[in-house]
Amino acid sequence: MKRRDVLRRLKAEADRRGLPFEVIELTRHSAVRIGGTSRTLGRHAEVDDLTARKFFDQFADVFGGKGWWR
Repeated sequence: MKRRDVLRRLKAEADRRGLPFEVIELTRHSAVRIGGTSRTLGRHAEVDDLTARKFFDQFADVFGGKGWWR
């Protein structure tokens, strides 16, 4: 999955739920903040599908449970 698609999907879900979405560029990673939850995503063009699912799971508490992206 492309990195931009991961970020696009997170932003779309945050907008749908009315939560603030922010991407902060760090040295080698990007910090993604949705509501009060912040996680880092490596700055690679391609993100492995398993890694993307695990990254989405890190926002499960904000978006109402695991599997919100399906």
